[in-house]
Order: sequence, then C-alpha cells, then structure tokens
Amino acid sequence: MTDHTIAGSVVKMPVRIRAATQHMAMFSVDADAAQKMIDYSGLQVCRYRPRRAAVVLMLMHYVDGDLGQYLEYGTNVMVNPPGSDATGLKALQSAGAFIHHLPVDGAFTCEAGRTIWGYPKVLADFTIRDGRRFSFDVTIDGQFAVGMDFRTGLTVPSALTSKTQVHPTYSHLDGVTRETAGEMRLSGVRYRPGGVRVRLGQHPYAAELASLGFPTRAMVSSSAANVEMTFADAKEIA
Repeated sequence: MTDHTIAGSVVKMPVRIRAATQHMAMFSVDADAAQKMIDYSGLQVCRYRPRRAAVVLMLMHYVDGDLGQYLEYGTNVMVNPPGSDATGLKALQSAGAFIHHLPVDGAFTCEAGRTIWGYPKVLADFTIRDGRRFSFDVTIDGQFAVGMDFRTGLTVPSALTSKTQVHPTYSHLDGVTRETAGEMRLSGVRYRPGGVRVRLGQHPYAAELASLGFPTRAMVSSSAANVEMTFADAKEIA
C-alpha cells in the first residue's frame, strides 16, 4: 500500500472508516440514458433487465474515519466489471458502483478523494433534518441540486446484514478510469420498498438526474445505523 500526503497530512492506506451512517435508495432507470450519462468512463452499465439499469442515490455521514468527519452524497450507476457484458439479475450481484456525482462538505476529504482515488468530489453544503423522518438537501455553488426524504424502514436481523461485503467502486477523473477495492460491514439496517421521495433543483447535477427519469419511485430504500469500511489504493484501468 502507498501512503499519500494530503494538505500536509499523511494518509496511510488502506483508509479506514470506523463509524458512519448511511441512507440510500436504489432506482430502476432507462439503461440507454444511464449509459449516455457515463459513456465518458468507458464502462458499461449493468442491464439487469432489458433496457433497464440500476442507480443508487446515497447519503453518507462519516463520523469516525481516517479522513475526518464529513457528509457525502453519491450518484452511483451500477456497471459491469471491465470486459464483461453480462446481463440479468445475476449480473447485478457482481456489478460495481460507478460514482458519477460525489459532493462533500469537507475540503480535506475533497482533496483526498480526488487525489487518491480519482473520485469526482466537489465541495457542497448540506442541510440535514433528522426527526420523525430523515431528509437532506445538497446545495452546490449556491444552487440546490438534490434532496431526499426517507420514510422509516423495517428492521432487518443483523445475521442477514453483518457479513462483510466486497464490491469495487469505479471513478473517472482527468481522463483516467480507476477501480478501487473496498470492504463494508453494516449494522442497524432498515429496509422498505419505495420509501423515499427525490427532489431536484436547478444545478446541472439535477438536470442529469432528470435525464434518467428522476424523480421516480425507488425499488427499495434503506438506512444503516453504523457502517465500517476500508478503501484500498485505486488501480488505473483505462
């Protein structure tokens, strides 16, 4: 593993997240529209059904980790591993997440994400409402981009969610596509069909989401009271 110097501080690899919370939802979108949006990456969307692809919208609150405490929103398009043209639900099980949007509210993690992994991090402002229902807004350069309102899900037994998950993430920055290996463990998980409302603003990110058919009903939404993660060094693939 390689150590990285970010803003005068050494970041040792792999980066570890010891505590975080997660709110996410998976949506079915037009596969051709999703492919057009991420064509610049050279990757292929996972067509889990004919003409359909999966997109995950996610908010992470990193509470205790090697990059400090921060909020992060992601637009993640599920893609096939490089060289694969697999289709169907089984293909979705082995798909990775291509990270198309990744605004954060911390300058250090923004620089680290872009430098170490090629993640498309940009600085943003977040508004969090954590009452009877959880919701958030993301504002970039003074423009409202996207917001989500979550209904509470049903508790999932920890035996079904505590197993370590290993899935790659993909990114593209400055003409280079990268793959990052990572591990994730979830606890305190809740799921429900649907369960989330997406709101779009005027920022260009919102226009890209609208091109996929947003706002639209989620297939499933979930939350996790705690997430532990590790991120290895990125590997250039194109």
